[in-house]
Amino acid sequence: MAGSSSSSWTAKQNKLFEKALAVYDKDTPERWQKVATVVGGKSAEEVRRHYELLVEDLRHIESGSFPVPNYRSTKTTAK
Repeated sequence: MAGSSSSSWTAKQNKLFEKALAVYDKDTPERWQKVATVVGGKSAEEVRRHYELLVEDLRHIESGSFPVPNYRSTKTTAK
């Protein structure tokens, strides 16, 4: 999927996507079109598919079939 503009999501688009999902719930008419408008550069179908992939990933994590990463904390010192 990587490489095409339709499948590449920037950090900004992902943040806008998350915020739009909080505004437009599953009962919102034309939900995916509205979310796509907020995100920008994505079609309603691309946004819907992105959501489905997110839900699928969450199911795998919650079922234990995909390990949650063990992030190492790094200390930084303020200058």
